Amino acid sequence: MGQKIGIDGFLGRWIFALLLVLGTYNPSGYSYFSWAFNEEAAFGPVLTIVGLVLLIGWIFCIKTAFDALGWLGVTLGAALFAAVIWLLVDTGLISMESTGILTWLSLIVVSLILAVGMAWSHIKRRITGQINVHDVDD
Repeated sequence: MGQKIGIDGFLGRWIFALLLVLGTYNPSGYSYFSWAFNEEAAFGPVLTIVGLVLLIGWIFCIKTAFDALGWLGVTLGAALFAAVIWLLVDTGLISMESTGILTWLSLIVVSLILAVGMAWSHIKRRITGQINVHDVDD
């Protein structure tokens, strides 16, 4: 049978997704977006290669998440995390004026949705005992 996933397997997937998301954009100014759209940035092979590697990572993660969770699962996951952020705002733990914090939280939410999508078949098999066709040995 296929490999099992534990907390370390999920954390590995989340770290990968978090590096991808924050490497692409974050408000600190240290991201591909900041680098590529800097006035002093020169279009060249390094910028292109890094951009293509990020694009490949995004396509892999998004396709995996949508294959595992579907539109409904991704939408429900996003809605759940949005409701948690809403609760944090409603209880006064964060402010709507704190755009930096809201941006960071949104980026973390995107990475969590991608990580859940990458780990979902393992999680589902552990909870239900069902296996995917891809898990069956030839």
